[in-house]
Amino acid sequence: MEKNPDCLYCTRNQIQHDLMIEICDLSASTLFLFKEQTYLGRCVVAFKDHANQLFELSDLDRNAFMADVAKVSKAIDSAFQPVKINMGAYSDKLQHLHVHLAPKYVDGPDYGGIFQMNPQKVYLSDQEYEVLIAKIRAAL
Repeated sequence: MEKNPDCLYCTRNQIQHDLMIEICDLSASTLFLFKEQTYLGRCVVAFKDHANQLFELSDLDRNAFMADVAKVSKAIDSAFQPVKINMGAYSDKLQHLHVHLAPKYVDGPDYGGIFQMNPQKVYLSDQEYEVLIAKIRAAL
């Protein structure tokens, strides 16, 4: 699979940098911390190459990608102890395979409901982002 020059995940353009911080590469994907942190520990796992749908991947790539999603979910659980981690892979307008991992907490925002894609309410300092990233890296 090739990179798409019009895709923010393929080009890692300014729009992407405004939305998220790259944490690390995984076996079949790249892990990002979503800058908007209404859901503490929220991350995005993006497939390493340009694909739109999960079924477009080979069995090997699909299994590796989903293993990355599971690995990151476990790390988020270990680092932040949410009650549940909601997962979303919508990509209606941004056609690159990626999964949002939104930790949910009792009495937290949208607990018992669907997480908001970008509520634009909670942004942190660079130092606070680094603390979250360090916790996630340590749990990986």
